[in-house]
Amino acid sequence: MATMRLNTIKPKAGSRTARRRVARGIGSGLGKTAGRGHKGQHARSGGYHKVGFEGGQMPLHRRLPKRGFTSPTRDRTVEVRTSELERMKASEIDLSTLKAERIVPQRTHSAKVILSGKLTRKLALKGVQASKGARAAIEAAGGSVALPVPKPEAAAE
Repeated sequence: MATMRLNTIKPKAGSRTARRRVARGIGSGLGKTAGRGHKGQHARSGGYHKVGFEGGQMPLHRRLPKRGFTSPTRDRTVEVRTSELERMKASEIDLSTLKAERIVPQRTHSAKVILSGKLTRKLALKGVQASKGARAAIEAAGGSVALPVPKPEAAAE
């Protein structure tokens, strides 16, 4: 049995194919035009149009009307059900307690309580929005809802 040496270690046959060396002569199989065909825009270096280019015709993404927008904070606002509040241990609930009990993800910026399920215990919501139905259910159970403080806008001068 021959001894194994570090300079003789090779990958198993067929496991790693050698990268294609393009435009390195006729023997490589990709010499002369290097797989780019003959002449034309595709054969030139840097020669190809941008994505969506339609030969000078007004591209589709500019022909169609634009409507609406995608809110960047859409995924940072979370709905919380009243049934989830029922299961919580804390009686004073704000965004940090919702995060601590893993009702909402850590990256959440704001939350809104919606009416879904029964609420029998007394809760105090602070800094968390609530729908009309959820507010009525919380207050009917003897709880309270303190609205979030609006952010002060910069004074226009």
